[in-house]
Amino acid sequence: MNGASPQSNGCCAPPENPQPVEDAVRQRYAAGARQFEPGLCCPEAEYDSRFLEVIPQEILQKDYGCGDPSSHARAGDTVIDLGSGGGKVCFILSQKVGPQGKVIGIDFNDAMLALARKHQAEVARRIGYANVAFRKARIQDLAGDLEQAAGYLADHPITNVEDLDRFRTWYDWQKQQSPLIADDSVDLIVSNCVLNLVAPQDKPQVFEEMDRVLRPGGRVVISDIVSDEDVPLELQQNPELWSGCISGAFREDALLEAFERAGFGGIELLKRQEEPWQIVQGIEFRSVTVRAWKLEQGPCLERHQAVIYAGPWKTVVDDDGHRLHRGRRMAVCDKTYRLLTNPSGPYAGQLFGIEPGSPIPVEEAQPFDCRVSSYRPASETKSSDVRNRKPSSSCCDGSAPCC
Repeated sequence: MNGASPQSNGCCAPPENPQPVEDAVRQRYAAGARQFEPGLCCPEAEYDSRFLEVIPQEILQKDYGCGDPSSHARAGDTVIDLGSGGGKVCFILSQKVGPQGKVIGIDFNDAMLALARKHQAEVARRIGYANVAFRKARIQDLAGDLEQAAGYLADHPITNVEDLDRFRTWYDWQKQQSPLIADDSVDLIVSNCVLNLVAPQDKPQVFEEMDRVLRPGGRVVISDIVSDEDVPLELQQNPELWSGCISGAFREDALLEAFERAGFGGIELLKRQEEPWQIVQGIEFRSVTVRAWKLEQGPCLERHQAVIYAGPWKTVVDDDGHRLHRGRRMAVCDKTYRLLTNPSGPYAGQLFGIEPGSPIPVEEAQPFDCRVSSYRPASETKSSDVRNRKPSSSCCDGSAPCC
């Protein structure tokens, strides 16, 4: 990532020849679509049995994952499953988002796509509606439709360099004019044991693509295999270990840092497997589930709002650098106020919001300097009516109970 060494970012350095890695992944998972492959990353993951009843046994038997990111879907969501494989998670999501929602499975393995599509109509019949689509693409390039590309190549085979240039021009045009997944179009992205299969030089682009397609306020929930130490080069160059979810694993802290570098916020480690799934050369590999949110962008405006951090920590710092002190009224801009007090957002239930007694219209609001953490005087959140109000004559004069 930006030329940094693997020790500096916890991600894997590129193997000398990256192509065999992708080939190894493709071949091994194609074999796994035909016959169950016990060696493909599958630490025990618990799923709600209610959502498994409609899924054919062939898919359940050929499921390869390490967690259950589907549990974070909401009714009406538009969801993408990166590396959808045989479609198990997509069919679970289909039931969770309901008929008003939409699920798109992304995979580049033809055998896995064929397995998922084979049972697509049957699952739709069992649940009573069809809201799932499976698309062929690389998860680091969600704009590129590989099935459209295959159709183009069938009509315009590449026989020389000029043909290759024409294809590249057409492919870039297709991604710009008709991207497979449009900008700001998705509420939730899930992935189950797939990021570790992506070649290291492509990993940063995966996070950029997630940020591109998510709507502001959207979220990512990733279950994946991580390591407790950097993976040495000799393991990274082993295609068998790469396709087995070992060699391409992020170091556990670096996975969260990758989301932070891509601009996500509210990043949270939801689950961490206690015992390692595998130990290779003394390095522990285990499953984790991480959630991250795409934060809203825009100007910082002063509208006299404040938040009070509830605790239990004495002081916390959010992803924009705001330092919040337990129990104190902290001044925040309008954008931050909406983020921190959103009942469906990443910080729900952790803060109390205080609106000003005399609201400032957005069009009249002045810029707010979010680089400075400061207290909000109580007087700024009160209306002039409250500040000028005199004590009630009925208080403590014997005519009414006093506190």
